[in-house]
Amino acid sequence: MTSVLYDAPGPRAKRRNLLYTGVFLVLLGLAAWWVLATMAEKEQLTAEKWSPFVTDSQVWTTFLLPGLWETVKAAAIAVVIALPLGAVLGIGRLSDHAWVRVPAGIVVEFFRAIPVLLLMVFASAAFVQFTDIESDIRPMYAVITGLVLYNASVIAEIVRAGILSLPNGQTDAAKAIGMRKWQSMAFVLLPQAVTAMLPALVSQLVVIVKDTALGGVILGFSELLYQNRPITANYGANTIATLTVIALIYVVLNFALTSLAGRLESRSRRTKKSTGAVVDIKKIDAGLGGGV
Repeated sequence: MTSVLYDAPGPRAKRRNLLYTGVFLVLLGLAAWWVLATMAEKEQLTAEKWSPFVTDSQVWTTFLLPGLWETVKAAAIAVVIALPLGAVLGIGRLSDHAWVRVPAGIVVEFFRAIPVLLLMVFASAAFVQFTDIESDIRPMYAVITGLVLYNASVIAEIVRAGILSLPNGQTDAAKAIGMRKWQSMAFVLLPQAVTAMLPALVSQLVVIVKDTALGGVILGFSELLYQNRPITANYGANTIATLTVIALIYVVLNFALTSLAGRLESRSRRTKKSTGAVVDIKKIDAGLGGGV
């Protein structure tokens, strides 16, 4: 099948593609063999390294599951705060009033330009200096603050790009029937833009879940990745095994999140008409902030 964007491969191209695929699979197999051989040489594949995760339930009840709960809790709180804040900032950037548009743009560009880890560290230092928050919960507050400030700014650009991706006729039609701007935004533009924004929003939610690990590495927040330390200390040199199990938990968690979001997106597209526009998170991260 040939189209404007795609030419069907001919016989020579098909043979070349098969050759490339074969070479890639061979190289991938050699790389996997080398990794496993190296791990076996370092005794990282012995049963003793992995048995605690199968035979000892305390590894899960004392370390992994509580760490997973802290990760989910911090990410959920950050999402609940960042989503509405990002929506307000994104809509603010589209305001006709400069006194709303300019401050919203400054806030978004400022916090979007700062690494989320730096925001977490700064928040932790600020809590130490200016608040009486207890030291055992201070890391969680710092992690949530950093996640909210950064991700609300990114979500603001997602919202702005989603609204701008809609055809101009939507706004014109709302004006034609006498809607005010806030009415057209609330009842016409935002509901249609949600479908275009959903893939980018889901990607950002996955980023929020993964970025909680930064607080564990730097601030001592007892999230999932942080549990590598006590598990290693209590069960010997299980670093590779522990990190592998933790990585698999992250994979399952994020896969469940994206699967749920995919079902919601499919249901949304079935129940209402879409403009066909999709927001590209890569362009937003690059600072373009436009719809596609």
